[in-house]
Amino acid sequence: MKIGFIGLGNVGGKLANSLLRNKFHLTVRDVDQNLTKSFFKSGANVANSPKELAEQVDLIITCLPSPKICAEVMEGENGILNGLSKDKIWLEMSTTDEAEVKRIGEKVIAKEAIPLDGPVSGGCHRAASGNIAIFVGGDRAAFEKILPALTVMGRKVLHTGKLGTASILKVITNYLASVHLVALGEAWTVAKKSNLDLTKAYKGIAVSSGNSFVHETESQVILNGSYNINFTMDLVLKDTGLFDNLANKLKAPLEISPLIVKIFKDGQKKYGSRAWSSMIVKRMEDLNEIEFRADDFPDELVDKEPEEKGYEI
Repeated sequence: MKIGFIGLGNVGGKLANSLLRNKFHLTVRDVDQNLTKSFFKSGANVANSPKELAEQVDLIITCLPSPKICAEVMEGENGILNGLSKDKIWLEMSTTDEAEVKRIGEKVIAKEAIPLDGPVSGGCHRAASGNIAIFVGGDRAAFEKILPALTVMGRKVLHTGKLGTASILKVITNYLASVHLVALGEAWTVAKKSNLDLTKAYKGIAVSSGNSFVHETESQVILNGSYNINFTMDLVLKDTGLFDNLANKLKAPLEISPLIVKIFKDGQKKYGSRAWSSMIVKRMEDLNEIEFRADDFPDELVDKEPEEKGYEI
């Protein structure tokens, strides 16, 4: 299977590198030529346009910052849609809106190609090692066809059902992660002002009913002071906005979600759109005139688990 990958950013570049590392035939495309040059040096082909890439491969993967950018890559004059033909597969690995992936999916189907949505979850450090989780929605037969590629990009792969279901599940999980992160800011505030040993507090939370994936990972770079989670404030606002908009569309009144959106908008205003998302806890540090710091925590997360072939769950 020939694979094309468009979007070589923080997550996409790591997913694409897993394909290349595992000897898949790979063609790449990104607006940043420094990124494509690096992949070319490692053995990948480089396409001059999304259309050209789609013409050359069997599976086209997009991993882009926003639904708007994905629409441009798909629907532009030299976009993917104009390079599609029968039985080619488009896999949207961006975090996107369910309605949008269905809208573009209809255009993919009109070309006799097959649309799938396949967002990832688990952090950039796990994307680097091929140990991230992948949700996939869409045609089951197409899912099974690309499963060999999915199981080198990710460790645990879940077929969620129809097209769009993976995107819904993804924004739910990202919403929960955002809630946990905001709550950690308040938890660390109380721990610090109570004069707890923050290293012991970290260990205690990690073995308690209050533990979360976000605590195990993001608390480490918070306590280090780097906040470097390889995920930015604007991306969290995109994800929490997608969740909140979906709830509104479903006419499901929520209480916490609107507050989370408000908090991250304030964080973006204070620290900037490209600030690391874990800096949202700095609102509590600034408000209380304290710092959450402890020794021997890393400035960046590295997945210490060995790379293993993935599997369907």
